[in-house]
Amino acid sequence: MTNQTIRATNASIEVVNHPLVQHKLTLLRDSKTESALFRSGLREISQLLAYEVCRDVEPEKIDINTPLESMTGTRVDGGKLCLISILRAGNGLLDGMLDLMPTAGVGHIGLYRDPDTHVPVEYYIKLPNRLEERLCIVVDPMLATGGSATAAVQRIKQAGANRIKFVCVVAAPEGVEVFTKAHPDVPIVTAAIDRQLDDNAYIRPGLGDAGDRMYGTK
Repeated sequence: MTNQTIRATNASIEVVNHPLVQHKLTLLRDSKTESALFRSGLREISQLLAYEVCRDVEPEKIDINTPLESMTGTRVDGGKLCLISILRAGNGLLDGMLDLMPTAGVGHIGLYRDPDTHVPVEYYIKLPNRLEERLCIVVDPMLATGGSATAAVQRIKQAGANRIKFVCVVAAPEGVEVFTKAHPDVPIVTAAIDRQLDDNAYIRPGLGDAGDRMYGTK
């Protein structure tokens, strides 16, 4: 099964159709999946998505000694990467990616969606330095209306970032349209583009509120 690459305006949207990714996504969608299993599922799917988002990262050469001889291998310089979580649900993807990229820089942006207007409101931001030298990977399980992701990426650009990718588990067509219109230079990597948003701006069929399901809150 191959990944699907979609073009929206000038943006690239990659839907990762790998069987293991889709298996984990089904687990996350299931309303019977409890918080502990939901969190571990997010962590696992984030690692699978990390392989795709880092596919074009340029490694550096390094000389090492194996038990038998010397050789030149490659490594990924964590100093050239930055993982940025959109709080709070983004931490579910952040933790798994950090397992693979423990030396990457880490940033957080706190945004919540106003329940009446659905407009994102920023309440916290902390980003590492030298963003202009890093590939910034922004993570949030859901791309629903696109408002929070769009606002977060705009703040990251204002802080100096010029190479950004956005990673989510599930996206709505409406959110994809809003995001790619605002940031056609930022590729999206996702496990699924679902049918639509409902009247409450929830993704259908979706997986519910990722933050609430991670932490057992309502």
